[in-house]
Amino acid sequence: MSGDERRFRSQLAQLVSGRGLIRGSLLVRRRVCGKPTCRCVRGQGHENLYLVVSQDGRSRQLFVPREYEPAVRQWVADYHRAQELMEEISRLYWEKVHRRS
Repeated sequence: MSGDERRFRSQLAQLVSGRGLIRGSLLVRRRVCGKPTCRCVRGQGHENLYLVVSQDGRSRQLFVPREYEPAVRQWVADYHRAQELMEEISRLYWEKVHRRS
């Protein structure tokens, strides 16, 4: 096993066994609450965070409460990093097969 492969596998193992992973993207949406004296009526909407995932060809959105935002942001970032590491490992194995042919 090469040094690169060992490093990628180690990083991937740390991500998978760590905090957690979640597939999706984060979307910030602004909305108006409807109170006539609220600042949102003047164009400064309330910001809400949503987790967006494609399932069965459909886009699904899930509201993320403020207390979950840091964790969900980290889980999404860790998922994307795990994907990058798997691509790097796959690239190394592609090269192994290619060199032997």
